[in-house]
Amino acid sequence: MRALISVSDKSGVVNFAKELVKLGYEIISTGGTYSKLKEEGVSVIEANEVTKFPECFEGRVKTLNPYIHGGILHRRDKQSHLDQAKELGVEGIDLVCVNLYPFKATIEKTDDFEEIIENIDIGGPAMVRSAAKNFDSVIIVTDVADYDLVLNNLKNNTNTYEFRRDLMIKAYEHTASYDSMIANYMNKRFNNGFGAKQFIVGNKVFDTRYGENPHQKGALYEFDKQFSSKFKIVKGEPSFNNMGDISGAAKIAAAFGKDKAVCIVKHGNPCGFAIKDTLLDSYIEALKCDPISAFGGVVAVNGIVDKELSEKMNEIFLEVIFAAKFTPEAVAVFESKKRIKLFEQGTEFLELANDEIDFKRVDGGFVYQDADKVGVDEVKNSKLMSKRAASQQEIKDMEIAYKIASLTKSNCVVYVKNSAMVAVGMGMTSRVDAAKAALRKASDLEIDVTGAVLASEAFFPFRDSIDEAQKAGVKCVIEPGGSIRDDEIIEAANEYGMALYFSGIRHFLH
Repeated sequence: MRALISVSDKSGVVNFAKELVKLGYEIISTGGTYSKLKEEGVSVIEANEVTKFPECFEGRVKTLNPYIHGGILHRRDKQSHLDQAKELGVEGIDLVCVNLYPFKATIEKTDDFEEIIENIDIGGPAMVRSAAKNFDSVIIVTDVADYDLVLNNLKNNTNTYEFRRDLMIKAYEHTASYDSMIANYMNKRFNNGFGAKQFIVGNKVFDTRYGENPHQKGALYEFDKQFSSKFKIVKGEPSFNNMGDISGAAKIAAAFGKDKAVCIVKHGNPCGFAIKDTLLDSYIEALKCDPISAFGGVVAVNGIVDKELSEKMNEIFLEVIFAAKFTPEAVAVFESKKRIKLFEQGTEFLELANDEIDFKRVDGGFVYQDADKVGVDEVKNSKLMSKRAASQQEIKDMEIAYKIASLTKSNCVVYVKNSAMVAVGMGMTSRVDAAKAALRKASDLEIDVTGAVLASEAFFPFRDSIDEAQKAGVKCVIEPGGSIRDDEIIEAANEYGMALYFSGIRHFLH
C-alpha cells in the first residue's frame, strides 16, 4: 500500500504519516512536506523518484505525471487496468492526503499579483479530484481534522465504501470552494466583482430542525467563521426563522458601537429599541414601544445579560435572547422556562461579520449587490434644510431613528424620543401609510410621541407624511431628500417649526 502526502497545512501530518507507516503504508511526498517528514524520521520517498522526472519550473510542476495520476486513477476492479498498470510500471497509490496552497491567506496579506498567482494550486486540486473520482479504491483526505478518523477506520477495518464516499464528497466540496474563491477574487479585482459567473459558497454550521415551515428542510451556512466562532448555544435549538430574526435584531443592536442597546424583533421587524444608561433600563424602554408584539419575540442585547436583566426579561414569554454573553446567574433564571432559547457570542459586545456582499433569491436565480452600510457620519454630515436646527438630544435621536429605519423593511418610518423608539411603521406600500400605522399603534398603546424625531429610509414624495408628523407633535425629521417635491417638504417643516435634515443617501431594504 502507498500513500501520497503533500500538504500546505502541516499540522498533525508527521503523526499521521508515522501511523500510516505502522499500518504498512509506503509514504510518497513532495517539496516541503517531504523535507518535514524526513526531518522527523519518517521513511519517505520523494515524488520525483516515482515520476522519474525532477520537480521543475520553480515547483510549478511536481506531481502532474502519469506515474502519479495513473497510480491514483487506475481501477482495481478491471483486469485491463491492472494489466496496463503492470505493463507501464505504474504502482497503485491507495491514499492521497492533500490540502491546497493558502490562496485565501495570500490575498488577505498582499496585493502583489505575482505572489497571488504563485499561490494558486494546480497539482493539488488535480490529485484531489483524481483520488475522489477513484474513491472506490482510494482514500482521499483533505482536512487535517479527519486524520484521526481515517486512522481509526484503517485500524478497525471499517474503511468502507460509504466512508470513502463521504470523503469523496468532502474532497469535491474542497476543490469547488477553492476554485470559486479564485474566480470570485479575479472578478473582484478585474470586473468590479460582477463577472459572468458568481459563486456563493458557505460552510455548514448546523441543521435547523426544519426550514421556514415544518415541511421544509433547513440548515445554517457561514461565509467565514462568524457562527462557528461567535455563536454559542446556551439553551435551546436555533430554528431557521430564529436565525433570520437574530440577524435583524443584532444588526440594529450592534449598529451603535459599545452603547447599551437593546433591540426587540418580531418576524424580522423591530418592535422595540432603546439606548439607556444600563441594559436593564434599555430593555424596559424598548419593551414599552410595543409590548404586544414583543410577546414571543427575539431580543438582541449589546452587552452582558446579568441576573437582574434576566429576571425582568423572564416576566414575559420571549422566544430567543441573543446577547454578547450571559452570566451563569442569568442562565439559571431561565432554566425553568422550557421554550426560551439563549444564544451568545462569547464577547463583551455584539460583533457583526460586516459582509461585503448581499444577495436575494428570486424565481429562477438571485440578484447580487454590494452590501448596504450606513456610514458612521451620515447623520453628522446631513444637511440642515429648515430654519430650525435640532437640539443635542434630537441629534442623538436622529442617529438612532435613521439607523433603525435603514435596517428595517421599506417603506419604513421610525419615531424616536429620548433615545428610545416610540413608534415604527414598516413594510408598507406607501410612506404615509407607514407614518399613519406607526402613530395609530402608538396611540392605541397610549405612547406620547410629542417631541419625537422622525426618520425615513427614503425621501417623502409628498408633504402628507410631514403633516401627519406635525399632528403627533414631531419636531425633527431626517430623510435622504431627492424628491421633486423637496421644496414642499421644506416649506411644511418651516411652517410647523420643525428641524429638517437631508442625508442625501437612500437605504431601501426590500
